[in-house]
Amino acid sequence: IVLNGPPLADRHVGNLNVFFEGYNANEIIADLKAELKEQVWPEGYTVKFGGEQDDQKEAGTFLVRALLIAIAMIFVVLVAQFNSLAKPLIILLQILFSMIGILLGFTLCGLDMSIVMTGMGIIAVAGIVVKNAIILIDYIDSKIAEGMPLKEAIIDAGATRLNPVLLTAASTVLGVLPLGIGFNINFQTLLTELNPHIFWGGDSAAFWNPLAWTIIFGLTFATFLTMIIVPALYYMTFKKTIK
Repeated sequence: IVLNGPPLADRHVGNLNVFFEGYNANEIIADLKAELKEQVWPEGYTVKFGGEQDDQKEAGTFLVRALLIAIAMIFVVLVAQFNSLAKPLIILLQILFSMIGILLGFTLCGLDMSIVMTGMGIIAVAGIVVKNAIILIDYIDSKIAEGMPLKEAIIDAGATRLNPVLLTAASTVLGVLPLGIGFNINFQTLLTELNPHIFWGGDSAAFWNPLAWTIIFGLTFATFLTMIIVPALYYMTFKKTIK
């Protein structure tokens, strides 16, 4: 906490360092802010949070900007691919679904979010979840081009692409699951001593844990909604123009 202002009671007040152990830093900051609102400070004094809070704010701003740039680039590529505005918007809704899944997952499981790692996970998920919708819509377009009616093309696409969509999502989720549960294995000793030294947890697991669970929650939630929402939106959007 940085207290800025003139000397108070003939004593200079500078940085006030408060240390807590065993607590989430953001929870402590929220409690301190609530308490500081009740304090009456002499005229000319201001209170702000520095150190880790400044770093988190800077990282959060950068990641939000990176996510918006990523979405814009995905949108441009999709518009060029489908020569349409409606289809890319339907596909980009998967990013919104993934964010809902991430928030629900962390809330229901009581996990702590990390500004940096969770932000990186959201950007990664944004690039992954649109793939399933692209596969589905591209197949629908190909069937319509062959002369199949809209409704039958959507039903056929859902049935045909269900297994590929579920398998690709499952492979990604299972791939990052060891990071989420903190599974560690030493491949060097496995090859040299035939002893993998398997253990759970550790500093590395705590660091990567938010990234892994962000991908797991976001991808799982968005995948199931993809098979329901995307076909429905496609039908509602094009039912008057495509018979």
